[in-house]
Amino acid sequence: MVLIIFAINIVYVTFFTVRMILTLKGYRYIAAGVSMIEVVVYVVGLGLVLDNLNEIQNLVAYAIGYGCGVIIGTKIEEKMALGYITVNVITVDEDKLLPKLLREQGYGVTDWSANGLEGNRSALQILTPRKYELKLYTAIKELDPKAFIISYEPKAIHGGFWVKSIKRGKLFK
Repeated sequence: MVLIIFAINIVYVTFFTVRMILTLKGYRYIAAGVSMIEVVVYVVGLGLVLDNLNEIQNLVAYAIGYGCGVIIGTKIEEKMALGYITVNVITVDEDKLLPKLLREQGYGVTDWSANGLEGNRSALQILTPRKYELKLYTAIKELDPKAFIISYEPKAIHGGFWVKSIKRGKLFK
């Protein structure tokens, strides 16, 4: 019984975590489908615990399964890598080599001159699907190991060549 409760709660919380992320990323219909499975698993698991509430090991299995489900759910979300990220880069590259090389790799790059504490800098803003995030970081670090990098998830994207490229399926070479 303990293993069944543990496994059910892992499945439930994994579905819960994935459903929440799908909802936040705007995949509401897929999230609704996942939630139907989630609620059935939840009711079965909770029912088993409540029917045997006098056995503390069931409650412990429920709690540990919940924690494991959160970890597994977030790992699955990392693999799914839904959505996009915006990466801001500050570099001393005054030759504009970094933006050119990143554009050749398919990234949408907007660059401009900036002033830092220690002089002139080049600032870049790069938009990319999350599944290419680590590849982008690697490319930046190879081209400029001292680059200052900040990333965040944009809420909305509109216009520009990049959006058109995505719709045509021609973003990365």
